[in-house]
Amino acid sequence: MTFFQFVFSKAFLKQLLLAIVALLILIFLVLWWLRISTNHNEKIEVPNLAKLSLDKVEEKLDEMDLRYEILDSANYNPEFPKYSVIEQIPKPGKFVKEDRKLYLTLNPSGYRKIEVPDVLGRTRRQAEPTLLAMGFVIGKISYRPHISDNVLEMRYKGEKLDPGTPIQKTSVIDLIVGDQSLNRIQSEGDSSGEDQKAPTNNEGDKNDEF
Repeated sequence: MTFFQFVFSKAFLKQLLLAIVALLILIFLVLWWLRISTNHNEKIEVPNLAKLSLDKVEEKLDEMDLRYEILDSANYNPEFPKYSVIEQIPKPGKFVKEDRKLYLTLNPSGYRKIEVPDVLGRTRRQAEPTLLAMGFVIGKISYRPHISDNVLEMRYKGEKLDPGTPIQKTSVIDLIVGDQSLNRIQSEGDSSGEDQKAPTNNEGDKNDEF
């Protein structure tokens, strides 16, 4: 058998094909090993996800082979867009391993609702600090004839506001306060009555003298 006959024989071609397949398998294994050994213990820098929406967060973390989990929403922060990342763990700049899970807190859609405290019957000086401490804003102050300077009524968006009603934090509450005018009228009436009684007593004294 000549050399050319051997080269083109079925036995040689079969062994050549097996050798090529083995070589391809070897190359694949070598490349896979290099990839594993190169990425071994490789750490990824945590990106800053603040103010990003969930869509952008997911896209960014997918590119970096990182995962995330949403925690309970925090208190509303007007400086951040609604439903954007307001806090993250680990913090930006930290280094983590591939497939690490990041814990994200989202900004709610608005301030939470809280019950309005009962300040009716209290003086304006007492009522205002109580409402401010709860996170409300004092709006228009109106006055109504009354014997005291106590808070007579609360209003929210022009409507009467009852104590215990849940409204959003930072809401503006208007107050209607007594102006003490009835107290002054009563005091003036008492003074006039005393003045009218006084001459009667004097006249009686004069009659006694005679």
